[in-house]
Amino acid sequence: MFSSRFHWGFEQNRLTQLLRGKRGSGARVLDLTVSNPTRAGLHYPPEILRAFGDKRILSYSPAPAGLEEARAAVSRYYAARGHAVAAGRILLTASTSEAYAYLFKLLCNAGDEVLAPRPSYPLFEFLADMESVKVRQYPLTYHGAWSIDLAAIEGMAGERTRAIVLVNPNNPTGSFVKRAEVRELARLCAARGMALISDEVFADYAFAPVDGACPTLVDVEECLTFCMSGLSKVAGLPQMKLGWMAVSGPAALRREAMEKLEWIADTYLSVSTPVQCAAARLLEAGETVQRQIRERTAANLEFAKRALAGSAAGILGVEAGWYMVVQAPRIRSEEEWTLELLERDDVLVQPGFFYDFESEAFLVVSLLTERGVFEEGMGRLAERVATAR
Repeated sequence: MFSSRFHWGFEQNRLTQLLRGKRGSGARVLDLTVSNPTRAGLHYPPEILRAFGDKRILSYSPAPAGLEEARAAVSRYYAARGHAVAAGRILLTASTSEAYAYLFKLLCNAGDEVLAPRPSYPLFEFLADMESVKVRQYPLTYHGAWSIDLAAIEGMAGERTRAIVLVNPNNPTGSFVKRAEVRELARLCAARGMALISDEVFADYAFAPVDGACPTLVDVEECLTFCMSGLSKVAGLPQMKLGWMAVSGPAALRREAMEKLEWIADTYLSVSTPVQCAAARLLEAGETVQRQIRERTAANLEFAKRALAGSAAGILGVEAGWYMVVQAPRIRSEEEWTLELLERDDVLVQPGFFYDFESEAFLVVSLLTERGVFEEGMGRLAERVATAR
């Protein structure tokens, strides 16, 4: 009696089963997969609470694209980073997941497809399935640095391909899209009537300046482009449920897209009034949280490099974000590595196949983890690699 969208298995994998047993027995697990900043031991300034003292939160005046003042706050966010994005080009959502759903509704009919990167965060297929849209994965290749296989994309794009999704910087590879790649993708999309969708939630977390990096596509003019971000990563406030998309591209297409997106948003009106009234102050206060995250992730990355220096494991090049990828010796599969680390060392990491890595053996580690836990966990991981046979 249920729709065919629910075709996924609901059984727990071996790692989840083992973790549940460990925690049930009271074991102290060193969790190196932390992704929730509110559970990462960060200090949240009291200004965040005071941001909700505005009496206007008691009044409801729905605006499908979002309240003007909140959109203006997002516009200032881009201006502070050197990009002119008028408030009229911004539409607010409750999250980037919702933004994807809106864009799939906007761009795709049932059975149409979008191209998404591999490896990357395992979300697109779930979101696309909910909209009766297909996902085809294009490869990211690694030769000391990550790059997009542009020839593969051009060969994959067909009559029913409606958009190319970029995760910029990618999760978990931490790689920025490069300007030369953007030029080629924009050219291809313009020629074939496709859109670019750029998920830029980690764009503020570069470890160092990167030659040729394109942290945001808000200035793209050649094709219809949607850039997404939100408070979840920008301010370390996932519980506030405020995201946005900035629309760019040819003026006529941009206007039509905004008009249709407002129709979609008006159907749901999901963004709360309180968070919109507080948006400007949350973005400002969130800079304190963002600074702590940058310091934490940079320190953890440097420690990890030292811990694994000279070992049989190595860290793939990472430019930005909250994660790093460890390449472990292929004497074990990713599943075997993660199960052994948890069973014998009480260290939790994620296997690369969670993110659709095509080969062995990659382990994904969160740099957001509290430093004491991270250093102890990485020390155990390094020792396990050193003693592996």
